[in-house]
Amino acid sequence: MFGIRKLDLHARLASDMAATVGADLGDALAAGRLTAPDLRSALLRCTACDEVGACEDWLNDHPQGAGRAPQFCRNRELLDRLAAAAAHA
Repeated sequence: MFGIRKLDLHARLASDMAATVGADLGDALAAGRLTAPDLRSALLRCTACDEVGACEDWLNDHPQGAGRAPQFCRNRELLDRLAAAAAHA
């Protein structure tokens, strides 16, 4: 089980990662490109990740954005799909 701090940390990391690659999770929800259960699954995948330090470092190294999430990101495919959809919206 995990606590609220861990959930908050990973929610922030997932949101920051999405924004960095051009996939706004809130916009995706509002546009119907992402369902609430899919978002919940993405956050749970993120909380299961052991690469928090690497994730934070990667985000700090890409303040101007990036074309894709790093290879270690458990939500890379989802973020690729959402970023592509947002680019064509």
